[in-house]
Amino acid sequence: MGLLDTIVSAMGSSSPQAQAQASLLPALIELVKNYPGGLSGLIEKFQQGGLGDVIASWIGNGQNQSISAGQLQSVLGDGIVNNLAQKSGLDVGAVLSNLSTMLPSLVDQATPQGSLDAPTGLGGSLLGMLGKL
Repeated sequence: MGLLDTIVSAMGSSSPQAQAQASLLPALIELVKNYPGGLSGLIEKFQQGGLGDVIASWIGNGQNQSISAGQLQSVLGDGIVNNLAQKSGLDVGAVLSNLSTMLPSLVDQATPQGSLDAPTGLGGSLLGMLGKL
């Protein structure tokens, strides 16, 4: 199931996980859009944190590698994770748990054809569109 499918189903779902993801999504999109360097900057942060192969799998056309809450905490840092928790109203554990599912999907769908510079420009359009939801 893609990120857009998840969003649509979360809007009408009574599932606690779906509701948590729906509350986290705006903060996550804001993070990616406003991160220094945007999505490219976030990718660089993962590479510097030793997770370049993981994030590369999200960009590439193959299967996305999983990421643990601890790996996310390590690469993003307490400041970003706490900010996401505050903006979403979730605790840090819930933020990290949900990010481990949501971030790979968001990066994957924001990089069509396995590239940040896809000719269709869907990456920016997807983030812009989701930011307006």
